Amino acid sequence: MTERDPVPATMPAVRLPGDSTVEHVTLDVPEPGPGQVLLRMRASSICGSDIRAIYREHLGHGAEAYQGVVAGHEPCGDVVAVGQGVRDLVEGDRVVVYHIAGCLRCAECRRGYPVGCTSSTRAAHGWQRDGGHADYMLAEAVSCLPLPDSLTHVDGALVSCGFGTAYEGLLRGRVSGRDRLLVTGLGPVGLAAAMLGRHLGASTVIGSDPSPERVALARELGVVDAAVTDAGELDDVVAEHTAGQGCEVTIDCSGHPDARHAALRSTRTRGRCVFVGEGGRVDFAVSDLLIHQQLEVHGSWVTSLGHMAELLELLDRWGEHPERVVTDRLPLAQAEQAYEIAAAGAAGKVVITWEE
Repeated sequence: MTERDPVPATMPAVRLPGDSTVEHVTLDVPEPGPGQVLLRMRASSICGSDIRAIYREHLGHGAEAYQGVVAGHEPCGDVVAVGQGVRDLVEGDRVVVYHIAGCLRCAECRRGYPVGCTSSTRAAHGWQRDGGHADYMLAEAVSCLPLPDSLTHVDGALVSCGFGTAYEGLLRGRVSGRDRLLVTGLGPVGLAAAMLGRHLGASTVIGSDPSPERVALARELGVVDAAVTDAGELDDVVAEHTAGQGCEVTIDCSGHPDARHAALRSTRTRGRCVFVGEGGRVDFAVSDLLIHQQLEVHGSWVTSLGHMAELLELLDRWGEHPERVVTDRLPLAQAEQAYEIAAAGAAGKVVITWEE
């Protein structure tokens, strides 16, 4: 099929019933309403939150819960139809989708962070509205950002959540050439944090992850100066690379309590520690690790539309490709295998793609 072919009446799609299963369904291709565009999907990547909160079991409740919609909140595609009132997008445009549609009126939306929208109308692709695991997807025009010509659709899909999340966390940590950076958790978001941290100027990047495959990938990609799988070795490695001072910026991308604790204790006095990984808890000696060390601790959630646009521009300028962290590409018909690979926790990024 080419972009000149007519849009079909129906399409294959994937839903996630829970219990580590994938459901293939056939749905009508939707039509864009006012302010909306219809996208032909080119890439739709799998996020760790899809695995944790939907694929294995449906977590959350109320408006935040998975609503049985088409899965996939990291979509990238091409505009094939536009709804009434859409002026800035035309058929053929390649776009990255900010995956949460907010009310545009609350304080968080006005700041450019629809992820924090407080309205009951807030809806995320792949959670409360149909996502990218289908041949076509409806999106709000205001949620679409142009994909630079130098970037691939897979690059764009990765920016739509994972790389955007990593970039936001690094901005919160104010990473620059003055800093040494520790990344705990070298899954796709951690790999993104290490890669982007290097571009932002971090003089040394250290990583940790219990998966030998992920540590090997980080080394192969050249995004870390040192990386460990044994948590018991991390303190010595950090001390070796920082003259015992600790890292000026640390970022936990795992959500694991031990990794969060390691990030805190590895942060240099008056440094910045950022928590990006979702879920769980952490217990630590507040006086010893936080107050007496005079640390800044930040929680960072996804990113803003403005920062996502900024990241796309920077990737274009740097000649960088997020798809370097992709280890597995599969068609929609093999979504079961794609989710099994992602859930095993040893791969880099797993992406569902459509041949171009």
